[in-house]
Amino acid sequence: MTQSPHSVNFESHRPVVMGRNGMVSSGHPLASQAGISILQQGGNAVDAAIATAAALNVVEPLMSGIGGDGFIMVHWKETDRIEICNGTGAAPYASTRESYLPDGIPTKGILS
Repeated sequence: MTQSPHSVNFESHRPVVMGRNGMVSSGHPLASQAGISILQQGGNAVDAAIATAAALNVVEPLMSGIGGDGFIMVHWKETDRIEICNGTGAAPYASTRESYLPDGIPTKGILS
């Protein structure tokens, strides 16, 4: 068992890992390594996330999948732009991006 070097005492069954230029975390070390490999080759965080997710489908096929829910928030440093994707359910068939712009996405009802 490992203890945290940050004065937080709790038992862990995984090693403490530290980095300086990037980080990948997942439910399986081989999937995390896939993402780290992409970062080391010059890829960005989105590239690493895709590689990690793909690897999770191999190492944890019953726990991960392309059809699951997801929240994604990306900050593009070059343009200081933030993009968000909420993939947590089906959208109404006729919905478009423009239909949500005036009032935002409602939290209740058929258009939520």
